[in-house]
Amino acid sequence: MLSITLLLLLTLLALSVAAAVSVGLLGMSLSQLFSTLPLSNAMGEIAWNISAEFLLVAIPLYVLMGELLVCSGVAGRMYQAVEKWLSWLPGGLMNANIGASALFATTSGSSVATAATISTLAIAEQERKGYNAPLFLGSIAAGGTLGILIPPSINMILFALIANVSVPKLYLAATIPSIILSLLFVALIVLACLVRPPLGGRIEHTRWAERLACIPDLLPPLAIFVLVIGSIYSGFATASESAALGVLSALGLGLWRRAFTWQSLGQAFEATLRTTGMIIFITLSAFFLNFVLASIGLTATLVSFVTDLNLPPTTALLAIIVFYIVLGCFMDTLAMLITTAPLIVPIVVNLGFDPLWFGVVLIVLCEMGQITPPFGMNLFVVQSIRGRGSFMDVVYGALPFCLALLALIGLLIAFPQLALWLPKAF
Repeated sequence: MLSITLLLLLTLLALSVAAAVSVGLLGMSLSQLFSTLPLSNAMGEIAWNISAEFLLVAIPLYVLMGELLVCSGVAGRMYQAVEKWLSWLPGGLMNANIGASALFATTSGSSVATAATISTLAIAEQERKGYNAPLFLGSIAAGGTLGILIPPSINMILFALIANVSVPKLYLAATIPSIILSLLFVALIVLACLVRPPLGGRIEHTRWAERLACIPDLLPPLAIFVLVIGSIYSGFATASESAALGVLSALGLGLWRRAFTWQSLGQAFEATLRTTGMIIFITLSAFFLNFVLASIGLTATLVSFVTDLNLPPTTALLAIIVFYIVLGCFMDTLAMLITTAPLIVPIVVNLGFDPLWFGVVLIVLCEMGQITPPFGMNLFVVQSIRGRGSFMDVVYGALPFCLALLALIGLLIAFPQLALWLPKAF
């Protein structure tokens, strides 16, 4: 049963079938092959139950919040401000790419949206200031991955729904690792530019007066982040309600600055609808597949199989990590998360690991899937916005950042309290 499932999945991926369709077809095929009951008849009820889940309301709201900040010009001014504060480091503007990605991620929740936004703002500066193209483009693709680790995160909401863990606690668990990962990205850039100075382009010196003058441009995204996250932990709002507060604040900020036009608002709503439609389609297909897997007994079989191997917990965990690294090269990370988490989480819990801790590890592995060829989504986003040159430039530039992601996973395994201390403290 397991071998046939893997064969069907790999065949669909090899045929380049869209992620949501692949997952749905896999569920239908397994239902026909291994079930005596017409499991497809439950598809409507599953779709209704999942789409009626109140927690999912946060997804379009987080997407819309980021789109409004982009079309209002807040994101552009934020990037210029971060550039003035971080461009003095070896690597110059590449450090600003990481810093701006981290800051925008606090108001986006999406890796692709973060990569697209920073690409639009930064790529024009790459040739003008003489930066090495692969490393510069790689810093944008890698910085974009922070969008699903730094709270608020769409992927974390979906993991919390699957693993039945608290969204606020999961956000707390990701806070320290997200800061560490941002610093690891910056350290990698600085080290590379110290070893090979030509990679760092032309560094422009900024006076302190200019840095202080641009502080107001950093405040709006930080204020929205404090409002969204603070309202959750103060008990004032749920995760979905806090997302609505974020949208209202982003909309109010744009109206106050008179930055919106009917055209820009229409583009923001259209982009939100497209992104939300994609996410929900993948989510519904994946939950149907999970229902089929549970019904035919594959979930229990897989848990029993791993348990019967009697592997040490750390060895089994490393095998799971390798599995996700390989799978992330060929599968959309959102579909990968929703499809595999119901199978893997029971195994991990049975091995004695905390589901909150594993949630952070899994999100980091999803981040790696965003920048690993041949199907890393952020790689395609950066190259499409660049619109010229070789796609391999982005690939070569992003691969070194996988080392930082692996380093973070190693730190989380060695020191689990990096993820667990804040949830326990609160």
